[in-house]
Amino acid sequence: MKKTCILFTIAASLFVNGSCVALSKPGSTGSEVTKIQTRLKSWGYYTGTVDGIYGRGTTKAVMHFQANNSLTPDGICGPLTLSKIGLAAGSTPTNTNTSSNQQLLAKLINGEARGESYTGQVAVGAVVLNRVRSSSFPNTIAGVIYQPGAFDAVSDGQVNLQPSASCVKAAGDALNGWDPASGALYYYNPAKTTNKWMLSRTVITVIGDHRFCK
Repeated sequence: MKKTCILFTIAASLFVNGSCVALSKPGSTGSEVTKIQTRLKSWGYYTGTVDGIYGRGTTKAVMHFQANNSLTPDGICGPLTLSKIGLAAGSTPTNTNTSSNQQLLAKLINGEARGESYTGQVAVGAVVLNRVRSSSFPNTIAGVIYQPGAFDAVSDGQVNLQPSASCVKAAGDALNGWDPASGALYYYNPAKTTNKWMLSRTVITVIGDHRFCK
């Protein structure tokens, strides 16, 4: 059996200082995995999609990083590997109960981008959070989402629908710092938008049907 296949059967946790610490490993999902992928991708170890899924590509990237940093190349992000990557062990647990902010953000993402790719869903969530940080918008997630005329999903009531699991996860990743929109404050679908002011904005990136802009 190949080494990478064996890795998928390794246990999910490790005892550190008497406490059981959840580790990111092959098969894990969540925002900690997203952070690991993001950092390894920025350093050239990981070339796949930042999707929060600890698959074969992420495992190989972790093993490469470990080998280059005098760590045991087992493909598991234990405390030592996380420390080298710059993340605290167990700092971002997976599968936790969603907060009210995450739930509201997930509903907005669901209403605006449920047909988009996962990255596109996170990007929509990131735009909301970029607005919260901007002095030009309300300084709360609810304030941004319910600002009059800001989002079609609020105007047509789709924000009240139950969000998909993907949208809830995307909201969590956006809240944990992933910003595929690269700081954008706006986005639009050119096939549906006729607003000249919006169409005049400087496009930063394009993800799926959405153009993200300043």
